[in-house]
Amino acid sequence: MIRGLFYFGALIICAVILAFVEPSTTPFVLVIGIIVGITVPLLDLISSNLRYLRFAYYTARYARERIRLSVSYLFRIKVNNEYMLIKGRRWDQYQPVGGVYKVSASSKHKLDILGALNDNLVPVDAVSENDLRIRIPASKLISFVRWFESGYSRETSPWREFQEELIGPGILSEVDFPFIFTDFIRRDFRPMRFSSHAQSREMLIADIYELLPTATQMEALKRLKESGHPEILWATEDQIRRLGVTPGGKLDTRIGEPAIWTL
Repeated sequence: MIRGLFYFGALIICAVILAFVEPSTTPFVLVIGIIVGITVPLLDLISSNLRYLRFAYYTARYARERIRLSVSYLFRIKVNNEYMLIKGRRWDQYQPVGGVYKVSASSKHKLDILGALNDNLVPVDAVSENDLRIRIPASKLISFVRWFESGYSRETSPWREFQEELIGPGILSEVDFPFIFTDFIRRDFRPMRFSSHAQSREMLIADIYELLPTATQMEALKRLKESGHPEILWATEDQIRRLGVTPGGKLDTRIGEPAIWTL
C-alpha cells in the first residue's frame, strides 16, 4: 500500500514538472524516463494486488459498519460423478465435509488489533470455540485478509474436520484413512451480502480441497456409497446446483449453498 502511494505520488510530481518543461529538452527526456521507470513496477504492483481492489471497495462503501466474517474449508469428494455431502450438525441440510477454521491462542493479539468481536450468530460452545467466525470493522478487511493468507496462528490443515465428521463417528475407517492427500483447488471469497440471520453485512470465505483417495480409500468410499448411510448423500452436480429441488416437484432433500462452491 505504501509503495503504491509512493509510485502514484511520484507520477503526479513528474506530471506537474512536465507542465513547466520544454519538450525535447534534456530535463523533459529525463522526466519521461522516470515516468516510464515508475509505471512498470506500478503496473506490476496493481496486477499482483488486483483482487484487493474488491476489498478496498467494500472498505470504502461500508466504512462505518462492522462486518461478519466466516472462514472455512470444504472438501470435494467425488465417486463416479457424484459428490459426497454430509448431514449438517447445526442446520437441517446436506453440505460438504468441512467446517470453519480454528485459531490458536496466539491469534488473540492480532485479532485485538483488528478490533475483532466474537460472532453473535452462532453461539460459542465446545464445538464452535476458537472458530474463525468474527465481526470486524470494514476498515480492517484488507488487514484481515493479509493476516489470514499468511497462515499465522491459525489452522492450516483440512485434516481435523475430515477426522471429526467421517473418521470419529465411524462413517469411514481409520484403518483405511490413516492420512489423506488433497489438492488445493481455490480460495473462494463470496461477494459481500446482507445477512438476515446476522442482521449485518457478511463475507464468507472458503478454501476448497479435493480429496485424492488412494486405491484402498476409493474402494472404501465406494462401499460407503453402496451402504446407503443415512448421514451421507451422494448428489449429482445438477442436484447440487438446484440445492436439492426436483424440477416440477417438491424439495426432496435440502442441500446447503456451500455445496455449490465445491463444484
